[in-house]
Amino acid sequence: MEKIKSILVKWQTKKVDKIELGSVFSHNPKAPHRSLITRELVFWRIIDLIEQVLLLEKYGHILGARILLRSAYETLGILIYLNQKTKALLDGLISYDDFDSITVRLVLGTKKSSNNIESINILTVLQQCNKKYPGIFEVYKDLSESSHPNFEGMSMGFSEIDDKKYITHFRNRWKELYSDDLEHLLLTCISAFEFEYNDVWQELFELLEKWIEKNDKRSTSNEST
Repeated sequence: MEKIKSILVKWQTKKVDKIELGSVFSHNPKAPHRSLITRELVFWRIIDLIEQVLLLEKYGHILGARILLRSAYETLGILIYLNQKTKALLDGLISYDDFDSITVRLVLGTKKSSNNIESINILTVLQQCNKKYPGIFEVYKDLSESSHPNFEGMSMGFSEIDDKKYITHFRNRWKELYSDDLEHLLLTCISAFEFEYNDVWQELFELLEKWIEKNDKRSTSNEST
């Protein structure tokens, strides 16, 4: 886990403490601004989650570590999904209004009935992510089995059956079952996040700014004729 700890130390120095609307491309700032906000929210959340995974792992709380790791994969999925939808806009597969609506739902969406902006279903997000990162949805589903009080989350995690004597023995088995996989799953999440945050998002955002400038000029030209 030492490699992961050193990565988190490096990440902490790169956290953004504010984003000003004026710093965003001025022609049409709303969606690009929300894209910037979403990117940094993902960064802050994934750091916090991974730090807590390491803390729980340190004290042998592997069930809690896996539940939080599941949340980290969900959070990673939001950034991948944002990048996918930005590329879809640039490729002409969705409209700007569609993209704008997606960024609103990513920043403001919720499942609470009192809010009229519905969040995007995380299963939809991760299924889309799986097209780029085959296997990520299976990792998520596996972690979800630990998170829920079903067979794996209860019977397998806390009991062992002696079939010959018909005795159920209760004990915490999470460390013996899953501690060996934790570091690999963390590094996989971290690697994908760094690529999406540093490389994919940055390139797409620059192209998005150019796309907006080009289409704004085209719109202004059409209005004047």
